Amino acid sequence: MGVGGISIWQLLIILVIVLLLFGTKKLKNIGSDLGGAVKGFRSAMTDADKDKDKDEADAVKQIDEPAETLKAERSSETASTTRASEKDKA
Repeated sequence: MGVGGISIWQLLIILVIVLLLFGTKKLKNIGSDLGGAVKGFRSAMTDADKDKDKDEADAVKQIDEPAETLKAERSSETASTTRASEKDKA
């Protein structure tokens, strides 16, 4: 038994019939068209993954930017408070 209950001899007979019906030139064209379609699909999937990763990175960056701004504001407030305290002591 071969693939899915079809023996190797049955597959060879089907292959011969397909070759007789379509010819080698047409089968070659069909194969190259199918290969091009698969290649295009893979490249589209890769591009989609890259776009998704870029969007996620941008979202994380947008979340981090307000946090950094808040830290900078707090540190400047702390510095101004410290300076004011030093002036009061002097």
